[in-house]
Amino acid sequence: MISRILVPLGGGTSLLPTIQQAIELARLHGAELTAAALFDAPRLWSVGPVPVGGTTSAIQLRQYRTRAAKQSLDEAVAEFETAAAVAGVPHHVVREEGDPIDRLVNLSRYHDVVVAGLDGLFEWELVDEPPDELVNLVRDGVRPLVAVNGHARSIHRVMIAYSGSVESARTMRQFIQLRLWSDVRIKLVTFNERVSDGERILADAAEYCRSHGYQPEIEVSPFAPRWHLLRYAQAWDADMLVLGNSARSLLLRRWFGETALEVIRHAELPLFLSQ
Repeated sequence: MISRILVPLGGGTSLLPTIQQAIELARLHGAELTAAALFDAPRLWSVGPVPVGGTTSAIQLRQYRTRAAKQSLDEAVAEFETAAAVAGVPHHVVREEGDPIDRLVNLSRYHDVVVAGLDGLFEWELVDEPPDELVNLVRDGVRPLVAVNGHARSIHRVMIAYSGSVESARTMRQFIQLRLWSDVRIKLVTFNERVSDGERILADAAEYCRSHGYQPEIEVSPFAPRWHLLRYAQAWDADMLVLGNSARSLLLRRWFGETALEVIRHAELPLFLSQ
């Protein structure tokens, strides 16, 4: 059962789609939305080495960045409150200062799912773009995470990238059990040079999906996931892509490595990210 949805507010082009996606999900489940207005002053104040005689300019830059971030955050809060009120969805705003990952981890403990537009977090420098920060977001507890890229959309077709690892299976199970969107078509895809091995991996995953009322399609690809995963999703006309961790074939680096980061940077469909 989904009762509480956390929405970290950021800037970027995904702000409105993120709010819309969260509202659509809240309507489906009769859930309450919590908007997290995050502000990390120390990160904004970091302007790099200050040359001799440049103290005044550094102070002015810090003040400008702080004012701009606060103004953008207030605008995002207003956008959220207006949209949620018009939709008639229960909602409230929590303002948090300090390390954004710590704040998100604390808040996500008491929410069922997090809906975020990651480009907004990058834009306000709340989260760095390198993989380490994405690792921290999910590893430390900000999960499951629905990452909105591009436009909000109704979810009817979901592709699950599956490797057979324990972590990948956990992500698949979490998505299936949450039933965020119950009336969906599911396609399981794995990447394995040996098709027979891939089919064996997918057979068990497909049986699990069927035990929960889904009738998934399956496909084995011999190609590298980093370059072909999005192509498969686009060709199948997927509305959402589910990504989990794999130390073997799907994600080639730590928790979220090159494949996931490539997808996050370029996907125009929502992503379900978990451990």
